[in-house]
Amino acid sequence: MAVAASSLCALFAVLPQHAIAQTAAATGPASSLSTQTPDAAAGGAESTDGALRADYAQRQKTLDRRTSENDYRYGVKQHDCYSKFFVNHCLDSARTEMREARQQIRQEQLALDDEQRAEHAKERDRQTALKQAQYEAEAPQREANEKASEQAYEDKQRQNALAAAQRNAEAPQRAANQKAYDQKQADYQKKLDEARARGVQDAQDREQKAQRFEQKQKDAAQHRAEVEARQKEAARKQQEKAQQAEQEKQRQEQSKQQSNQQQQGK
Repeated sequence: MAVAASSLCALFAVLPQHAIAQTAAATGPASSLSTQTPDAAAGGAESTDGALRADYAQRQKTLDRRTSENDYRYGVKQHDCYSKFFVNHCLDSARTEMREARQQIRQEQLALDDEQRAEHAKERDRQTALKQAQYEAEAPQREANEKASEQAYEDKQRQNALAAAQRNAEAPQRAANQKAYDQKQADYQKKLDEARARGVQDAQDREQKAQRFEQKQKDAAQHRAEVEARQKEAARKQQEKAQQAEQEKQRQEQSKQQSNQQQQGK
């Protein structure tokens, strides 16, 4: 609190005297600088700045209007001089009057500019004092935040160390688990390869059985055809033999009849 009070005192040192007077009148004689917050001081400064800006703007507007009026009067006098006998003297007088008025306006413009620059400098000082007071007022909170951050970092480091130790302790078990898993995968792959090999062999066996069956069917058909051919050939030969026997019988009967006839003729 002492640091903040000193910063606020430095702030009020750069405030305009009439702003301090207004603040003192508003708060009363029993008030002290140490009891005012930076926000309250900033509010009073903003009110004073607003009034000053309005005053500067009004004065600048007045100077601009006087400049325009001076230029206008000079133009009118120039016009009127050409209707007089001593034209050059009249023009010189009008020009001299215009320049004197312009010089007066110029002096007032420079004074206004100086006041505004000085006020801007004071405003910068006020803002700097306010920022410094706020910075010092927030110092305990920053320190607490930094301590909290450091504590959180240390806790995180301890957690990381514990996690690393646990991982190291579990490394042998993880290695054993990995080895068992790899062996299981190898066994599974071996069984899968064997199953695929058996499938290929079974397919080949089925193909060979189908080929043998087809060959047997062909052989059986051929055998049946040969048997049928032999049977037909045997039947044909049997038929020929029967025909020959019949023809021989008929021939013998004819011979017998012829012989009987011959014997009867004798």
